[in-house]
Amino acid sequence: MSWPPESASGLIGAEIAGYRVERELGRGGMAVVYCAKDLRLGRTVALKLLAPQYTRNEAFRSRFIQESRVAAAIDHPNIVPVFEAGEVDGVLYIAMCFVSGLDLRALIDREGPLPVPAALRIATQLASALDAAHARDLVHRDVKPGNVLIAKGVDSDHPEHVYLTDFGLAKKSLSLTGFTTPGEFIGTLDYVAPERIAGRPVDGRSDQYSLACVVHETLAGAPPFRREDHLELLWAHQCDPPPALSEERPDIPGGADEVLHRALAKIPDDRYDTCLEFVAALRGAVGEAGPQGLAPAPADPRTGADGTDPDAGAGPGAEPGSDRAEVPEPPAWAGPVLRTGR
Repeated sequence: MSWPPESASGLIGAEIAGYRVERELGRGGMAVVYCAKDLRLGRTVALKLLAPQYTRNEAFRSRFIQESRVAAAIDHPNIVPVFEAGEVDGVLYIAMCFVSGLDLRALIDREGPLPVPAALRIATQLASALDAAHARDLVHRDVKPGNVLIAKGVDSDHPEHVYLTDFGLAKKSLSLTGFTTPGEFIGTLDYVAPERIAGRPVDGRSDQYSLACVVHETLAGAPPFRREDHLELLWAHQCDPPPALSEERPDIPGGADEVLHRALAKIPDDRYDTCLEFVAALRGAVGEAGPQGLAPAPADPRTGADGTDPDAGAGPGAEPGSDRAEVPEPPAWAGPVLRTGR
C-alpha cells in the first residue's frame, strides 16, 4: 500500500471495512466523510473516518465505540440511523444511513426566514428526535442547522421529513478523555448553552437551548445572539437577554417571545422539561399562523448526506447548486485505510 494514492481522486474506489468509497462528502480537521457502498448489503451509506490520533488514545476509542452503540440503538424516524462503528487499519469509522436532501443550513441560506408552519413542522420533528435520545441519557451537544437534514416528505401534508444527524459522540469523547484543555471549547458557538460554556454538567435541557436557537434562526433568518467577536458571543449566551422574535417577524404573536425566552433561559431549571413541551408551547403561542408551509425541492445528491459538519457527521462536498469539477485529495492521515484491492 502506497501513499499518496495513484488516482487523482484519492480514496475513491477503495474498499474500507467492507465499504467501497464512491465520493467525498465533506472533511474537517477531525474527520472526513464519504458516500460509500456497503458491499455486503448493497446499500449506500455515509462513511465517516476519524483521524488516527484519536484512535491511539485507548480511553477515547473505548468511549467512542460505546457511545456509538448507544446511538445505533435509538430507533426513531427523525434520527439518522447508525449502522456500524469500528476500527480498521488504525482509523475509527462510523457507517450511517445516507440521506439525500438539503441540510437546514443550506435551506435557510437559500430561502431566508421560513414560513411559520414549515418552521414548526421542522421544530416538532427535531424535538421528538431529541427527546428520544434524552430518554436514553444521550445528549446531542451540537444541535445546529448543519446537523439537520431536510428530505422530501411523503405527501402534501408532510412536505418535508427531518433527520437529526450525529450526536456529538466524538466531541463528547474528546472532552471526557483529556483531548481538550481547560478553557478549550468544542462545538458551534451560535447555538451553545450557557452551562456548556461555563463547564457545568449538561443534560437534555442543553439541547433544548440549542434547539431554541435553531428555531429562532428558522423564523428570523439568524440565530438569536449575533456578535462580531467570539468572546462577546459567549458572554451574550451567558448574560444577555435574547431578542424579541416578534420584532423581527411582525406576523408572529408576542406570546412566542415568552416561549423562546423560557427555552433560552440561562439556568437549565428555568427551561421546559422536554423539547416537545417547548415546541408545543410555541405552537400554542403562534396559533400555527402563517402562510402555507415550505416543500423543499430535492437537492443534487452530491449535497445530501448525513450532515454538513465533517467533525460531527457527514457533509456535502460543495455548496448547494455548485458544480464541483474534481474530488479533492484525502488528508494525509487517511492513508492507512487505503487498500489497493477493489
